[in-house]
Amino acid sequence: MAVGGSASRRAQEARRQERLLREQWQAARQQARRWEAADEGERRVAAQLLVLTARGWRLLVDRRWPGTRAANVDMLLVGPGGVFVLDVKNWRSAPEISQGRLRAGGEARDEHAAKLLAVTKAAESAVASLGMSPVAVQPLMVFAGHRVDAALGRIRLLGEHEVGPALLSERLRLPAASVRAIADLLERVFPEYEGSAVPQPQPQPQPQPLPPSPAQPQEDLSDGLFDLDGLREAALDETLRAPIEQWMTFLGPDQVALVRRNWAGPARISGPAGTGKTVVGLHRAAHLAQRTTGRLLYVTFANNLPRVQATFLKTMSPAVADRVDFRSLHSWAQEFLQDRGVPVRLHGDKAETAFSLAWKHVGRDSRLTEIDPAPGYWKEEIDHVIKGRGITSFEEYATVIRRRRRASLRRVHRQAVWALYEAYEALRAERGVHDFNDVLSLALAEARRRTGQHRYAAVIVDEVQDLTLVGVRLLHALVGDAPNGLLLVGDGQQAVYPGGFRLSEAGIDIRGDRGQVLRTNYRNSKEILDTALAVVAEDSFEDIDGLRTPGRREVDLTYHDGQVIRVARPTPAEHDQALLEALHGLPPAARADSAVLCPSMRAIGRYQRLLERAGISVCLLEHYDGRPVDAVKLGSYHRAKGLEFKRVYLPEYDATLTDSSRAPDTEASETGRERDELSRSRLFVAMTRARDVLWLGSVDR
Repeated sequence: MAVGGSASRRAQEARRQERLLREQWQAARQQARRWEAADEGERRVAAQLLVLTARGWRLLVDRRWPGTRAANVDMLLVGPGGVFVLDVKNWRSAPEISQGRLRAGGEARDEHAAKLLAVTKAAESAVASLGMSPVAVQPLMVFAGHRVDAALGRIRLLGEHEVGPALLSERLRLPAASVRAIADLLERVFPEYEGSAVPQPQPQPQPQPLPPSPAQPQEDLSDGLFDLDGLREAALDETLRAPIEQWMTFLGPDQVALVRRNWAGPARISGPAGTGKTVVGLHRAAHLAQRTTGRLLYVTFANNLPRVQATFLKTMSPAVADRVDFRSLHSWAQEFLQDRGVPVRLHGDKAETAFSLAWKHVGRDSRLTEIDPAPGYWKEEIDHVIKGRGITSFEEYATVIRRRRRASLRRVHRQAVWALYEAYEALRAERGVHDFNDVLSLALAEARRRTGQHRYAAVIVDEVQDLTLVGVRLLHALVGDAPNGLLLVGDGQQAVYPGGFRLSEAGIDIRGDRGQVLRTNYRNSKEILDTALAVVAEDSFEDIDGLRTPGRREVDLTYHDGQVIRVARPTPAEHDQALLEALHGLPPAARADSAVLCPSMRAIGRYQRLLERAGISVCLLEHYDGRPVDAVKLGSYHRAKGLEFKRVYLPEYDATLTDSSRAPDTEASETGRERDELSRSRLFVAMTRARDVLWLGSVDR
C-alpha cells in the first residue's frame, strides 16, 4: 500500500474511533453520575472504565473479599487485556515512589500496596482453576485527581486520565468467550454488596468510517471524567494489533500448578517433547519476579534461545521483564568473571589448534585408535567427561562412570586419554588461552569463593540436560538450596551433546514433589509425534535423575490437527525443487511460522543460498529474537531447541542416519552406535518442533 493510502486509512480509522468513543463516553458519564454508592473520585475513575465495557470488558465494582469479614475490593476488570484488580485512591497528595516504598504527603502508605497484592493473589487463585496464568492478573492503583504512570514492584500506579488508555494499550490476551467465563467466575468468588452492581452495556456495533463530524465545544469533550484524546489514540492502536499466542495467558492445569508452587529447595520439571516445559519456566520466571525484589537469572546452553525467551517474557509480563536476565551459560559466566576482575582469554580457534597438535603428537599413534581413529571422539571425551566434570587427577578419571558414553575404556586406554588431555592443556597454557570449559571452571571457583554475595533471588535453567556437570554446579552455587531458588527444566531424551551426569553428582537433592513430570503434549499432532518417536523408539536413555527410560514414552495428546509429508526424489536437484515448491505454495503470512532445519552448518549455507536465489526471505535462527518476521526461519537442529513452528521442513533428513547395530560387537562399533544415537536424538528434537506440518525430504541414492 502506498504511504499516502496508509495515512488516509489511518485517518479514517481515527475518525471512526472518535465518533464511537463520543457515544460511549456520553453513556458512561450519565451512568457514573447515577452511581450514588461511591465517592466522587471513584465515580470519575468508574466513568473511564465504563467506556471499556462497551468494548468487550466487564467491570465488577465494590466486591466482597472472600475469607475476610468486612474487607472489600474496589474494582475487578476483565477484558481482552487480561484481569485487573483495581484499588481506587482519592488522596489529596500525589503518590510518590521512593526506594521501593509508597508515600503520599510525606507519610508512608505501604499498607495500601500490601492489601492490593493480597487481594490480587486471591484473584490469581480463583482464575487458576480456568488455566489462567498468574502473569495475566495485574494489580492497579488508580489515583483520582492526579496524573500518574509509575510502577511499585508489580503494581502499576495510574492517574484517572491514564487508566483508560493504559488498559486499551494492553496486548490482546483474552477472546470474548474467555472474558465472559472469567468474569462470571470472579462474580461468584467476589460476591457483590447489595446495590453495588454496575450495569454492563452491550458492546455497540462498530460503524463504518464516516467523514469528520463538526468540532464540538471543549466542555463536551471533557468535564474531568474523560480524556478523549488519550483513549482515541489507544483505541486506534488496539485495532491495529494482532493477538498474542494463547499460551502466554492460558496453561494446562498441570502447568499452572507448577508455575504457582512453593518449593522448599531445588526443583526439577521434566517431561517428553511438547509438554510445555519451557513455557512453564517462562511463566515461573514472571511469577517469581512479581513476588521477589532481587533479580532472576534464566539461563540455557544455546546462544540464540535467550533472545527469544526474553522477547516472549516481555510480551507476557512487561512489568517485570527488566528484572530477569536471559543469558546463555557461557556468556553469563564470562561477564561474571569480568565483573570480578578475573582475567579470561577465551579463544576457540587457538584452543582447537592446541588440541590438533596434541592429537598429532600424542593421540594419533596411541592405543586410542583401536577404539576410534577420529580425533573428534576424544575431544568430546576431554570436553564432556574430564573437563566437563571438573576432573583434575588421573586417579579420579580412572574410575569415573562415563555417562552416555558407550565404549568401555580399559585402564590403558584411559591412560592414553589422560596423556592426550595433559598435552592439550600444556599447549593451551603455552598459548595463554582458555576454552569454554575453563570459563565455567573459573566461574565456579569464583562463585564458591564468594558464597552469599550473589545478586540473584532465583535461577531457572532451561535445557539442563545439555549442560556439563561443572555448569550445573556453577548455577547451583549461585542460590544454593534456598526455597524457590533453583529450578531445572529439561528432558534427557532431547540431549544433543555427548556425555552426561546425575544431579546427585552436582550435590543437588531433588526430593518428593520437587521433582515433577509433565505428561501432556500441547504441541504435536499424533501423526507428527508418532513419526518422531519411531526414530528413537529403540534408544532408551538415562536421565539426569539416574532413571533409565524407554525411547517410546506414553504421552497424552491435546493437539490433533497435523500431517507428515514425505517427499523422496531421485536426485538432490529434484529434492531441492520440491522443497522450493512447498515453500512457494505457502501464503506470504505463513512463512513467518515456518522453519527449514538442517543437521550441519554446511547444509545451512547451502539452503540459505537456494532459498534466497528463489526469492524466499530467510531469517537465520542465530539472529531470530522471537519477534514476528515475514521470513522462513533457517537453522540447525541444535538452534531449534526450545522453539516451535507451525511448519517444519527437514531436507534430506535421513542423510546423517546410519545403522551401526549390525556391526561386530567391538569397542570401535560402540562409538559408532553412540554417534547414531546422538544423531537420532537431534533429529527427534528437530521433528518435534513441528505443530501442524512436518515435511521430510529424502534423496533415493
